[in-house]
This record gives sequence, structure tokens and C-alpha cells, in this order.
Amino acid sequence: MSECECHMEAKNAAERKTLRILLLINGTMFVVGIVAGVLAHSTALVADSLDMFADASVYTMSLYAVGKSAHHKNRAATLSGIFQITLAVMVVVDVIRRFVWGESSPESGWMMGIAFLALIANSYGLYLLSKHRKGEVHMRASWIFTQNDVIANFSVIGAGLLVTLFHSRFPDLIVGFGIASLVVWGGISIIRDAQLDRTKQQRL
Repeated sequence: MSECECHMEAKNAAERKTLRILLLINGTMFVVGIVAGVLAHSTALVADSLDMFADASVYTMSLYAVGKSAHHKNRAATLSGIFQITLAVMVVVDVIRRFVWGESSPESGWMMGIAFLALIANSYGLYLLSKHRKGEVHMRASWIFTQNDVIANFSVIGAGLLVTLFHSRFPDLIVGFGIASLVVWGGISIIRDAQLDRTKQQRL
């Protein structure tokens, strides 16, 4: 085996290890977040947990792409982006439903507690991905989505504080909508990135 092949195999092994850890973290936090979001009547928390679920799918697709051709990596990144956008649209529909029909204010303590736990998990994930953020498109996709997760976690904590201060459900709805918008933008960004990468490959 040549030195180049050894380097590539080591790189692929490092990517797989990172993605497996991230998949475990996001899968666990999705279950915790969705249950807490439903019990706390928090759109923002549900949106955040669905974002974690979408990221778990991103890591699964990225894990599939490790060691494969540029075509497979671009396809994995594109599918990840489409999946993110689809889930975000579902959250927007839920925000509209809750706004029109109205519900009691969410449990702010649950919102802040679970969001803080997710923030710790995502910050660790961002640290792991920092070594791969300049890598190939499937790893750049993971980096972008995890950055969005950290922003979303801070937003949910902020919404929880505002719900406590004003005894209103609207901060929760606004942040839920904001997280969905952030997820849409992240999905669009990675689809564009994959398209640019595909164009570069075609020119080689």
C-alpha cells in the first residue's frame, strides 16, 4: 500500500469515527428534545429536536459517503440539504397552526434546560468537526449544520427567558420559525456547495 493510500485510509477512518460519535449524540438528543418539546408545548424545542434529527440523517449520509467517489459525496450532501428543508417546512406549518389556533404558554424551564443540554452536545460536536471543516463536501455539510445547531440552541434558551418574562407563547413561536428558516438556509447552502463541487469535478 502506497503512502498516499495509507494517508487516505487514515483520513477516512478519522471521518467515520467523528461521524459515528455525532450520530449517537444527535440521535439521543432528538429523542430527548422531541419528548420534552411535546410535554412542554414548545414549538422552538420541537423545531430544535427535528433539527437534531435532520442532522443525524446528515451524519448517516455523510458516513455512507466516506471513502466513496466524489459523485456519491455530492449526492449525499444534496440529499441531506433536501431533507433539512423538508423538515423545516413541517415546522413552519406547525408554527402557523399554533399561531392561528393558539395554545397556552410553553414550559420555559423545560425549554432552557433541554436547550442547554443540547448546546453542550452540539458544542462538543463542533469541536470534533473543526478538524474536518475544510474537507470534502460531505464533511463541510456536517460542519454547516452543526454550526446552525449551536445558534438554534442559544435561540431556544433566549426564547425560554422571554417566555418567563412576558408569560407569552409568541417568543417560542418566533424562535421556532427562526430555527426553521435557519435550517432552510443551511439546506440551500449545502446544496449550492454540492453543485459547485460537482461543477469543479466536471471541469477536471
